This record gives sequence, C-alpha cells and structure tokens, in this order.
Amino acid sequence: MKMQAIPIKEGVYWVGAVDWSLRLFHGYTTDLGATYNAYLIIDDKITLIDTAKAPFAGELLARVAEVVDPADIDYLIANHVETDHSGSLPAVLARCPKAQVVASAPHGVRGLTLHYGDRGYLPVQAGDTLNIGRRNLVFVPTPMVHWPDNMVTYCPEEKILFSNDAFGQHFTSAQRFDDQAPLDLVMREARKYFANIVMPYWKQAAGALKAAQSLELELVAPSHGVIWRSHIRDIFAAYGQWTGGGCGNGALVVFDSMWHATETIARSIAEAFGEKGLPVHYFDLKTTHMSDIVPEVLDSQYIAVGSPTLNNGMLPTVAAFLCYLKGLSPKGRKAFAFGSYGWSGQSVGLVEEELQKCGFEICLPMTRLQYIPTEAQLAALRQAVLSL
Repeated sequence: MKMQAIPIKEGVYWVGAVDWSLRLFHGYTTDLGATYNAYLIIDDKITLIDTAKAPFAGELLARVAEVVDPADIDYLIANHVETDHSGSLPAVLARCPKAQVVASAPHGVRGLTLHYGDRGYLPVQAGDTLNIGRRNLVFVPTPMVHWPDNMVTYCPEEKILFSNDAFGQHFTSAQRFDDQAPLDLVMREARKYFANIVMPYWKQAAGALKAAQSLELELVAPSHGVIWRSHIRDIFAAYGQWTGGGCGNGALVVFDSMWHATETIARSIAEAFGEKGLPVHYFDLKTTHMSDIVPEVLDSQYIAVGSPTLNNGMLPTVAAFLCYLKGLSPKGRKAFAFGSYGWSGQSVGLVEEELQKCGFEICLPMTRLQYIPTEAQLAALRQAVLSL
C-alpha cells in the first residue's frame, strides 16, 4: 500500500503513522486506535519533527520518501523522548546519516541518550531559535506535559504550533484535520486523552495553554490525533476549563457488586444526587473500563465509590480503579465510600482510606450495610446525600 504524505501547508507535510489496531495505551482503552504524528518541513535545511512508535518506522520513512530522499534530512526535532514519539529514531537515523537530533536541555538529551546512546544531540532551551532557511523554529519547554523533557516547536512564518502531547487525542481516521471528522467525537477523545494522560499535570498544562494562546496560530499540530485548524478556539476553551483547577457540579458513582446489594446502594445514591438536580454519572466496573470513567471526574464535584468485601478486602476492580484515580491526582472533590458485607466488612473502610489518599474531602461517613439493604436504610442514605 502506498504511504502518502499529506500537505498541511505549502512545503510542510504530515508524514506520521496510523495505528488502527491499538486498543490499550498506558492502561487506558483506545477504541479508535491512535496516530503517531510526525511532520516534514522542506526548506534550505530539511527538518523532520518527531518520529513514531518503533514498529511504524517503515511507514514513516515511506511517507518521507514520497516527498524527499530521507538521506537529505538535516534536522530531526525530538519534542518528546517517550517511545511512541521517538521509537523510530534509530531506524530513521540509519536512513538519515547527516541528520542532527535536536532535543530539550537537559532532560531531552539525557533521555534520548539513555534510550539510544550518545548520537551527538543538539540541546535547546527556552526561546532558542533554529533557522532552517526562510523559516525559523522556536522551542518552548513544556516540562511535565507530561514528561520532564517535553517541549513544543513553533514556526512563526507558517503560524504552526507543533504541540507535542498537548491538545492531542487518540483517534484514527483517513483524514488529518479537525474539520474532517465529527467535532463532538474529536472533543470527546481529546477530553479522554486529557483525563487519562495530562490531568495529573494540569497546572503545567495551564502554562502550556497560556504560551500557546500568546502565539499567532493557523494550525495546532499535536503528536496524536487530528490537526487543529478550524476549531483551535474550541480545544483551547476546553483546556481552559480542564486546567482551571476546579470541577463541575456533577456527581460520579462508581462501584462493583457481587450479589447486587452494593449495586442497590449505588442506585439509591445516584437517584438522590439526581433529586438534588446534579448531573449523575453512574458506572459499574464490571461493564465499564476505568479509563472511560475518569473523564467524568473532570466535571464531578462528588465522587462515591462502593465495594462489597471479598477476602477481607475490596473487589479487585475497585482497588484498581482507586489506584488509577490516585495516580491521576484530581483534587478539590468531595467523596464517600459505601458497600454491603456479609460478616467482616473491611472493604468500605479501605475504600474510604484510598479516597482520602486521593486528596478528597470525605463528606459523608462510610455506609456499611450488612447483606441486603432495607428500604429504611436506603431512605436514610438518600436523605444523607440530599443534605450534602
């Protein structure tokens, strides 16, 4: 199959790779696959921005060869060390013997060296500019969005921001631009990407957003997903909301259940939140992957998590969800634990401990109901939720 390079501006091409089959990335589901975006600039000094995951080196090089002999590449800009960005670097350099690799100092250079050995990397810092002919490339560090080495590259002459992981999505299509796909679908995947990858670093992402907003832009070209050209304001507005440090007014109810008792409690909690007039997100961990749940954390003021007791602990699905949630480090939420039990009942206390470790305010005492909850118990619980 012919691998086509896609022009995104005159003399600037998308030459990345499309991973249609990817279904799991860093522990979160990628039902629509992923792209590993790389960009080729034809100027006095031919420049490649990023590579791709290692198995896709041939696809990337084939697209480059549609435009220019890879041996003619002068610079390879490594915006990020992570191997879905840099994994093809050794294979690319084998075809580009004169290419000099540019990376952030010190973390990018150090990370590439630890991955691929010393290849004479050119370190750059904040505000450094690389002239490649009639164009210039300006480097802006964006540390911890989402690794210490991260940087973005701005081409003022073309008004393109090569934004690395910021503003990305795990989303595949045969087209490359935001206006060639349903906007609601692209925004949904951008939200999921932010929640699962960027949320722990929302303060740093806010800084990256501020830097991006100060630039004159016609294209925002991330390392994953579609290129933004018609909806830059939409994705910037969404990042403004997600990086604001606050939360919405919704309620998130997450649980697993063995014999439906904990499920019954969860349903009563959800109904009470609904009666309060709050948007309710209700998830059974048996049927919904945790990575599809955490985007709702962005809009939730309340988080209720439930588990019955299994072997003196919580169900493994609930433990995994709480571990994952703690790593994503959302703050400023109110939370409480609930569940049924047979004879020991340790699970609910363990859930509450993990919610506290997440940094949440415990807003209701834990609800531990033995065996089958009674109507009176559920009514009391509903009233407690209504009183929040």
